Amino acid sequence: MRLILGSGSPRRKELLAGLGIVPDAILPPDIDETPRPRELPRPYCARLAREKAMAVAAGPEDIVLCADTTVALGRRILGKPADAGEAAAFLTLLGGRRHEVITAVAVRRGDRIWAREQVSAVKMKRLSDLELNAYLASGDWQGKAGGYGIQGLAGAFIPWISGSYSGIMGLPVAETVALLSAAGWPVWRQT
Repeated sequence: MRLILGSGSPRRKELLAGLGIVPDAILPPDIDETPRPRELPRPYCARLAREKAMAVAAGPEDIVLCADTTVALGRRILGKPADAGEAAAFLTLLGGRRHEVITAVAVRRGDRIWAREQVSAVKMKRLSDLELNAYLASGDWQGKAGGYGIQGLAGAFIPWISGSYSGIMGLPVAETVALLSAAGWPVWRQT
């Protein structure tokens, strides 16, 4: 039995390492992440995590772990910005407001899938022009849902959260451990 992480995210790998879990392989799937017409953020995020888990090639006893993180402002999905202009638009929209960060986790073993979503509320302060431009120049917004990562420079913009810090980072550890255990991965084995 192998554990395959279906994600290229260094944050997910770090969060697993914090639990003493080292994947046997890292195989990020290549799927279309375009939202369907009128698709709401939570079902969208759950669908992507499941589709990623199904897209990873694995043996029948291998365990595949995939996740997807989505930033939602009401019914609007704020994915990974295509460029600095879109990142600026996202950060301006989020400024001074509460939004949701949804992380869906899917674990597959053979044909069986275990999945959960974790939803956190986050408040981002309004950014001054200096803060916004410095953040955009840092490049830290690249490849991050909503244009920010709480564990980086943008952590200075977040005065309040309700939920899972690790979920906001991209892998809620409590939910992940429960799913891996359900799939038969020996999370609590002694080393």
